[in-house]
Amino acid sequence: MSDISSIRPNAIVQGAYGKASKLNGGPAAVGQDVDAAKTESFGDMLRNAAAQSVQNVRQGDETATAGLAGKAGIQQVVEATMTMESTVRVSVAVRDKIVEAYQDIMRMPI
Repeated sequence: MSDISSIRPNAIVQGAYGKASKLNGGPAAVGQDVDAAKTESFGDMLRNAAAQSVQNVRQGDETATAGLAGKAGIQQVVEATMTMESTVRVSVAVRDKIVEAYQDIMRMPI
């Protein structure tokens, strides 16, 4: 499987790096500016990621259907299909890690 950095757009990676660099001395570290992402819970983050994944797959399906009807170009269909494929791959990888973590917890002695 490919790692997530090969799937995610470069702008997102740069944005995350910028937010992480603020933790070491930027305004957020001093307490002047509170980042909205810090108040988001893990459950909310997973819910938003799942909703975005579903939206990406639906948009890809709609673009593929439009391509079959002749309303979308080949390049648009290929881009939408690649987006769908990468979304499904990441979703399956996350699911596998969650199941593996659950199984590890269940194997722990009480």
